Amino acid sequence: MPGSADRRPSVAGPADAEMVRVQDVSRRFGALTAVRDVSFSLPAGRIVGLVGSDGAGKTTLLRMVAGMIAPGSGTVTVAGRDTVAERAAVKELIGYMPQRFGLYSDLSVAENLDFVMDIYGIAGAERAQRRERYLGFSNLLPFMERRAGDLSGGMKQKLGLACVLVHEPRVLILDEPTNGVDPVSRQEFWQILAEMKQAGMTLMVSTAYLDEGERCERLLLMHNARVIADAVPAEVRAGFSSLEEAIIQRIQAVDATLTEDAFGR
Repeated sequence: MPGSADRRPSVAGPADAEMVRVQDVSRRFGALTAVRDVSFSLPAGRIVGLVGSDGAGKTTLLRMVAGMIAPGSGTVTVAGRDTVAERAAVKELIGYMPQRFGLYSDLSVAENLDFVMDIYGIAGAERAQRRERYLGFSNLLPFMERRAGDLSGGMKQKLGLACVLVHEPRVLILDEPTNGVDPVSRQEFWQILAEMKQAGMTLMVSTAYLDEGERCERLLLMHNARVIADAVPAEVRAGFSSLEEAIIQRIQAVDATLTEDAFGR
């Protein structure tokens, strides 16, 4: 995106400082265990991908890191702040984009961004600067007056990202943000994420597209409510012809072990 680097804000903290820590976290919904005994830590300024089977617990884990729901047990901290005990402070540090971001279809691009800035109390000259920065960063300035409902799928996702970024969080959490988006728009979306990472932001991204998993510096592979692999993509893929084959084989191996344990073999 030519020229976008000039508009990129700095959100950098100390290099490689721990930004997110998840310690022995579990979460149940009635009889269903959505996340079980998950632990990991993330340094600042990295892109971490969350991949795995449907229903593995990825969305629940991301929502706990974002402070949207509390862990049933264990702790989550962001920049050293507990997401339950210091929820208000954590909210200022986090940008969270769910699978279906709640844009207002009848409002224009600019009005959607203004609404979010109202929520965060961004006013005056700073408001104008951030509108220019984030709509420019997402290549949406030419479409400021267009209704959000009239945007293409890729443009809607970029507007959703601009709305998440406008309060300049230090941690960006995205739940399958490019699901159903065309390949060109996916490429543009990931270019934006790469620039935010270069500015020092920490990113957690769940994705169903394994080519996007390859773009991450680290992968957490979830299955059956657990993290069953935590490594760089090349290590997850090692010994297999593709990342897809590696993930399928790892999941099948876990399932086979569970079956053997259930029958006492």
